[in-house]
Parts: sequence; C-alpha cells; structure tokens
Amino acid sequence: MRVIRATLLSAAICSTFILPLRAQQPQQTPNQGATVQTVSDASGGTMTARREYLLGPNDVVELRVFGEPQFDGAFAVDNDGKLVVPFVEQPINAQCRSIKEVRRDVEVSLAKFLKNPRVYMTVKDEKSRTPATVYGAVRSPAPYEMRRPARLLELISKSGGVTEQQSGTIQIFHTQPLLCPEPEEMQAAAQVERGQDSIGVPFTVYKVEDLKLGKSEANPYIHPGDVIYVAEAMPIYVTGSVVQPSNLYLKEGMTLMRAINIVGGPRNAKESQVRIYRQKPGGVKSETLTIDYKAIKQGKKEDVALQPYDIIEVPEEGKFSPAGIAKLLTGFATGGASSFVTQAPLRILY
Repeated sequence: MRVIRATLLSAAICSTFILPLRAQQPQQTPNQGATVQTVSDASGGTMTARREYLLGPNDVVELRVFGEPQFDGAFAVDNDGKLVVPFVEQPINAQCRSIKEVRRDVEVSLAKFLKNPRVYMTVKDEKSRTPATVYGAVRSPAPYEMRRPARLLELISKSGGVTEQQSGTIQIFHTQPLLCPEPEEMQAAAQVERGQDSIGVPFTVYKVEDLKLGKSEANPYIHPGDVIYVAEAMPIYVTGSVVQPSNLYLKEGMTLMRAINIVGGPRNAKESQVRIYRQKPGGVKSETLTIDYKAIKQGKKEDVALQPYDIIEVPEEGKFSPAGIAKLLTGFATGGASSFVTQAPLRILY
C-alpha cells in the first residue's frame, strides 16, 4: 500500500510541473511549407516574420541526389523564377517558394526516371534580394540585408538615429519591385503616394517629426533594394552682435527670428537693421536684404523664411564690416575642419 501511495504521489508531482511547461511551449503553424512566427515590430504592432527563405530570381540552390551524381550541381533560379533541373523536361517553379516545397517537386519529377529518389536541396547563395541602404544624416550609415519584414523606424534606430544635421525629411527610393511581399506589406504599399525622380525611380517622402510622434503612416515597411536618405540640412550663418555667433542647419520652416533666438538673441544690437546676405542662384554673387527685425518682433511685419547659405548679420553700429564676416566664416570652416582631422582616421592617397 505504501508503494502504491508513493507511486501516485510521484505521478501527481510530475504532472504538476510537466503540464505547465508544455503549455508554455510556443505553437508553430505551417504556412505553405514555411514556419512562421508572430513578433512585435518597431511600431508596437505585430507582423509575421519568415523563418524560411523564399526563393527568387538569381538565387542559387545546391542539388544532390543520392547515388545519382548526374543530377548533382548548383543551379540558379532564372529571371522568371524557374529552376531548370538536369533531365527534367519542365522547369520547376521556385518563385516565392521555400526550398522544401521546391525539393518535393524535384522528387516528383525525378520519380519518372528513378525509383524512390532521395533528394537533398539547400540554398547555396541568396542573391534575389539586394540590401536596403540607410545614409545621410544618421550616425551609422549602413546597408541592411532584409531577411525579414522591417519598418523604417527600426532601420533608422539601428543606424544610430538621426543627427543634428537632418533637415526634417526622409526620402525612400524604391529601386526594385516587391518580391514575395506579406499581405500587410502589399496593403501598406497600396496606400502610399509615390513620386518619381528625374531618372524615373519611384520614391516617397516622410517627415522625421511624424516618425518621432509614432504616426503609423510615417513608418512604412522597408523592402530589399530600398535606399533611405535622411536629408541633410544646408548651413546658414548668424553673425554679429548676438550672444553666440554660429553656423546652423536650415531645418524646415526656419525663419529669421527663430535663427536669431537659437543663438541667444541680439546683444546690444541695432535690431532694426538686420541684414541677410543671400547667394544668387547660379553664381557666387550675393544680394543684401535689409530687414526691420524690430517690426517683426512687434508683429507688424511677417517673419522672413531663410534659404540655404544665408548669412545673417545683426550689426552693432560701427562694429561690423564685410571683412569681419569673411573672417568669421573662415573661422567656422577651419574650426570644423580641425575638429574633423583630430577625430577621423588618417587616410593615405597612393
């Protein structure tokens, strides 16, 4: 009787631990021969991440048939997504299919010549998906091999985030058509308005601020071959009688009053005669704009929108001159260059 009680007690203890462990094991669902997994994406939603690679044009597969070396070799998927196998009359469809699915078709085709063929297939070289590239005003520009769906925010984060030099916009150039897209990717792509650049490459433009605010429409899926350019701002210069003369990056919506406030505001300045030296298009000559800054501050006149390479002079009468501006701009340039030289690795031209 004691033995029976001990046996029953042991069984109860085992079931207490084993059943919860089984309940915690992840469940996997087959999807056309490919194992899928639900994960959270960078925007906080969910998406389906492929664990098995889906074939496309230019991918290379390795084929081995046990005991039949005449079938062995490495074969590339052609531009139509077909795989040609030796002695098999009809090419096998490999487009957007897993290697397991293609192997089953190869076995069926070889069964016409061989009895119970034993086929081994693997993806030898993945060439159908070119990397997506992130560059511009990010801390770590880099190419990314797209083995799974990913959104813009994730790639920007992996690139170290945007820098102070960003202008406020992100351009995504779509250099390749979608290959084996997920349903949510197709739906998202259909809702995006696209333009075209001068050479006919489609692109979309997004706002950095919208991406920071978590707006879903500003966080699209990125596809193989996409080129992500975080636009860099052009410089402007604030000189003269301000708290901290400096060069700034021209962000979207930058105005004269905002630029002067960023550098600390005027200091004993003749505010009514702020001057802007503006470069004329297509040349090195500039024009001089005299702005009534005091009237802008009082709301009597509209603020002035700035343009790339504007030089803003807040003069203190008798204390500034064009020669002084040239000297200050030279200081900005040489200071930035010396900082770069001390931090960048030495490169030698042969």
